[in-house]
Amino acid sequence: MALDGFNPKWKDFPDYILGITKEIWEDRQIGTLNRYYADDIVVRSPASVVVGNQGVIAATMATLAEFPDRQLLGEDVIWSRDPSGHYLSSHRIVSTATHAKDGVYGKATGKTLKYRIIADCAARANVIDDEWLIRDQGAIVRQLGWEPKDYAADLIEREGGPENCVRPLTPYTDKPGPYAGAGNDDAWGVRYADILSRIMAANMATIPQSFDRACQLEHPGGLTGHGYGDADEFWMGLRASFPNAEFAIHHQVGRDDPDMPPRAALRWSLHGRHEGWGSFGTPTGTEVYVLGISHAEFGPWGLRREYVVFDETAVWKQIHLQAGH
Repeated sequence: MALDGFNPKWKDFPDYILGITKEIWEDRQIGTLNRYYADDIVVRSPASVVVGNQGVIAATMATLAEFPDRQLLGEDVIWSRDPSGHYLSSHRIVSTATHAKDGVYGKATGKTLKYRIIADCAARANVIDDEWLIRDQGAIVRQLGWEPKDYAADLIEREGGPENCVRPLTPYTDKPGPYAGAGNDDAWGVRYADILSRIMAANMATIPQSFDRACQLEHPGGLTGHGYGDADEFWMGLRASFPNAEFAIHHQVGRDDPDMPPRAALRWSLHGRHEGWGSFGTPTGTEVYVLGISHAEFGPWGLRREYVVFDETAVWKQIHLQAGH
C-alpha cells in the first residue's frame, strides 16, 4: 500500500516507522532527524516537553553516548490515518542497552538493561511533526539499583533543585502540535476503550468479564504478570492512588490485520490529586498528571495480552516538587 507523499522505498506506514527508527538509532544516522523530524516538532514525554528537532538530536546523542550499544526492537506498530493526511503510529519497542558511560542515569554501572517504550508519532509527507513518547523509566532505574521515588528526588537535585529542574509534562506545560486526530472508530479500539473506562470507573469485575483467564500482562517497572489477579492488582493500585482523578482517552486505534491478532492502542491520562493509598504510597494530596499508552491484543477468550507504559519517575517528580520531599 503506497504512502501518499512518502519516499517510495517504504512499502507501508509500519515499514516507514520501523525503518527510520533503525536508521536513526542503530545505523547512527542521527543527522537524518533533520529530514525526518519537522523543525518545530513537539515531543512530549512524561519527563519534559521538547520543541524542535535540534533538541531531539541533542537528546538522542546524549542517550547513545551513555548507552552506545542500544538496540530498539520494534514489537508492533498500531496505526491509523486521519482525513487530514496525517498518519499516527503507536510504536511499541523493546530496548536493550548497556549502561557503559556516565550520563543522566548517573555513574556508569556496566549493567545491561531491557525495557519497553511506546511512541505515538504523527507523520505526513515523509516527516514526523508531533510525538508522544513514554519510556518505562521505572524499569530502567530499578535495573540500575534505584527506586523510582529516590531517583526522582536525586534528579531534581542534579538538575539544580526544585526552582531550576526540568518540569514534567502536565496540561500546564504541554504545547499544541499540528496533529489533532483522535484515531479511528474500529471496533477493537472501541472495545479496549470500553474495558479501560469501566476499570477506571472502579468496575473491577470488568477484568474477569473481559480478559482471557490466561492473559499476559506487561506493566510499568518491567513487570510481567498473568491472569485476573495480576491485572486487578495493577489497575487497582494505580486507580486507588488517584481515586478522584479525571480519566481521559486522548487517542484510540483499533486494527485487524492479516497474520496478527486483533489489537488496539490507547493514549490516556489521569489528572487529579494523589489522595489515596495505592501503588504510589502515602497520599500527599499533590496534583499529578499521569500520561499512559497501552496496547491490547485480543483472542477467542478475551483480552489476552496487555502492554502498558507510564513513567513512574515523572509521577514521583511531580509529587516531590509539590510536597517538598
